[in-house]
Amino acid sequence: GGRAAVPIKLDPAHIEREWRELSGRLARLHEELRRQRPVTLAASPRQAVWQDDGATLYRYLSDRPARNRTPVLIVYSLINRPSILDLRPQRSLVGALRDGGSDVYLLDWGYPTPADRFLSLDDYVNGYLDRAVREICRRHDCDEVALLGVCQGGTLALCYAALHPQRVRGVITLVTPVDFHAGESVLYRLCKHIDFDRVVDAAGNVPADVLNAIFVSLKPYRVLSQRYVDMLGLVDDPQAMTEFLRMEQWMYDSPDQAGEAFRQFAKDCYQRNALVRGELRLGDHAVDPARLTMPILNVYASADHLVPPASAAALGALAPSRDYCEIALNSGHLGVFISGRVQRAFFPALIDWLRDHD
Repeated sequence: GGRAAVPIKLDPAHIEREWRELSGRLARLHEELRRQRPVTLAASPRQAVWQDDGATLYRYLSDRPARNRTPVLIVYSLINRPSILDLRPQRSLVGALRDGGSDVYLLDWGYPTPADRFLSLDDYVNGYLDRAVREICRRHDCDEVALLGVCQGGTLALCYAALHPQRVRGVITLVTPVDFHAGESVLYRLCKHIDFDRVVDAAGNVPADVLNAIFVSLKPYRVLSQRYVDMLGLVDDPQAMTEFLRMEQWMYDSPDQAGEAFRQFAKDCYQRNALVRGELRLGDHAVDPARLTMPILNVYASADHLVPPASAAALGALAPSRDYCEIALNSGHLGVFISGRVQRAFFPALIDWLRDHD
C-alpha cells in the first residue's frame, strides 16, 4: 500500500555542465595550491624568556610600553597548539591583548616525549605553571598575574588560582569546561565508559593521531567531507585559501599527551566530575573552589559542541567570587578564535575587563 516510486529523470546536458564546472574548479584549485607559499602561524613577534624541560614561556613584543600594570599569562590546552590564538594580525587574540595595553605572556607546553609519560597534572600546574608565574612576577617585580585560560587550559588555570590565589589578580576563562557532565557533553558521553588505565598503561603517551581521529569522529561529515567541498569555493580568493591552509596546519599539528596527566584529566574530570564536586586533587593538594574569590570573566560559546554552555556557565555557581561576569558568544568552539564577527564583539570587552581589573 506504499507510494509508487517516482522515477528520477537525469538531464545529460545538466550533468555535463556540472562536471565541466567541477573539473574547472579542481584545475584552478590545483594551480592556486601550487602558487601558495608555505603558511606561517604565530604572527606576532615574541621572545622566549624562560624554559623548563619542554615548556617555554614566551613574551610578546611591542613597540609601546604596556599601560596595564598586571601582566597577562595565557594558559592554553594540552591537547592542541596555541598558534590558533595568533594565526594572523587580523585574527590574533594575543595581538589584541598586546595592543590593548597588556604585557602578554604565553606558556607553551611543547611536545611531550616518551620520557614525559609520567608527568602528572600536578607537574603541569604546581610545576611548570607555578614556575612560569614566578618568573613573570620576578621580571615585573610584582606579586600577581592575570591568567587567561583557554579550553582545557582554563580548567588548569582555575586549579592554579584555587591553589595559589595570592598570585592571581584575576582569571579569564575562554570556552572552558567546568561541569564536565553538564549540557549533554559529547566528550563526556564518549569518555564515561573508556578504561583509561588500560589505554595509558598500554600506550604510555597517548598519540596525537588517536585524539585527532576521536575529534574528527564527533563531526565526521563536516571535518572529512564538507570542509573540502567548501574549499573548492575558495579557488578565486587567495587570502581565504591561505586562511584555510593555516587552519589545516593548526588542526594536524597536535602534540602527543603525557600519559599520566591525560589519565588523570580524563578520569577525574570527565568521568568523576571531581572539580565541581570539590574532590579534585593535584598531588598532595586539594583544589578547593571556595578559594576562587578573585575577579573572574567567563567567556563561552553558545553553539559549542565540545564545551556546552551549561558546562562552562557552571563556573558562576562554583566560584564564590563577588566579581564574576560572563559573556556568551554567538559562535561554535573554533569560531571564537577565527571569526572576525565574534572577535569584534569579544576583544573590546576583554580589553576593558583587564583595564578595569588592573
